[in-house]
Amino acid sequence: MTPYYQLRPAPTLVETRKRREHIRSDPELSAWPRSTIDGHPVRTSEDFSITVEHGPEVLRTADTVIVPPFRTSNPRRQTLVDLAQVLAYVAPGTRIVSTCTGAFVLAAAGLLDGRRATTHWHATGLFREWYPQVELDPNVLFVDEGDVLTSAGAVAGIDVCLHLVRKDHGSEIANHVARSCVVPPWREGGQAQYVKHPVPDATANDTSAARQWALQNLHKPLALSDLAEHSNMSLRTFARRFNEEVGLSPGRWLIQQRVDRARELLESTDLPVDDIAGQVGFAGGTSLREHLHAAIGVTPLAYRRTFRGAPATSRATAAGARRDD
Repeated sequence: MTPYYQLRPAPTLVETRKRREHIRSDPELSAWPRSTIDGHPVRTSEDFSITVEHGPEVLRTADTVIVPPFRTSNPRRQTLVDLAQVLAYVAPGTRIVSTCTGAFVLAAAGLLDGRRATTHWHATGLFREWYPQVELDPNVLFVDEGDVLTSAGAVAGIDVCLHLVRKDHGSEIANHVARSCVVPPWREGGQAQYVKHPVPDATANDTSAARQWALQNLHKPLALSDLAEHSNMSLRTFARRFNEEVGLSPGRWLIQQRVDRARELLESTDLPVDDIAGQVGFAGGTSLREHLHAAIGVTPLAYRRTFRGAPATSRATAAGARRDD
């Protein structure tokens, strides 16, 4: 945890972890120690302190390290350097994740040199000034570079945590966690951080009814005209408003939902790939394979082998599935 730690993402990150443990009832998932640079309580941006259990030495045995954000109104570069030195305790190959402005610490440690990364859009000017060697993308929710992940503002911390749950334990568990936390089950990392008109005019129709209808009819060959009709809008108005509300085009959103539904079926059934493709609205098995591989980098067979009958699936197993196919 960092000095002047921003509290807002904390409940969401902790709740994501707690819900995962509750659903899985797995004691191996319960170890989530908090650590600071010296093991002392850390003051939050809301001006009260949080007690921690450990100093940096606990990082030696961690398999995932999450670096939270800090207040950026007057950041001291030396503080970032000090925090970055703590990451030297982290063993090689350990997954390191930053939320919001925590990316500054990873950059100060050199972990982002020459790599894609993101942070809160409001901090991008300073980030680029201090760390020009990082390929910063301020227009996405999170970036997954394998052993290093960075996410944007507070709510994007939920997205990256759900992404990690999905990678480690499968889509079914991740969707249970999301429903338990009452948040969207999947917002892909490339989705925009900043939606220009996130709240539609109260006097205007929105696209929520069309989205709900689409989710109930994914097995059908849905066209943009079908969705627009369910919102009583013209094609052009619907496409514009959909993008304003969701941050994705209708077509891209539909593919996202179909891939996620396919992942659930791959985990929970023995249906052939062609049958699953038909149930989620893809033209055939080839189309499902292409879209699944584009989304997560594995084939349906590899995904099923990774997440069927392996309740404590590790990241190493998932990585092995990628190599096998």
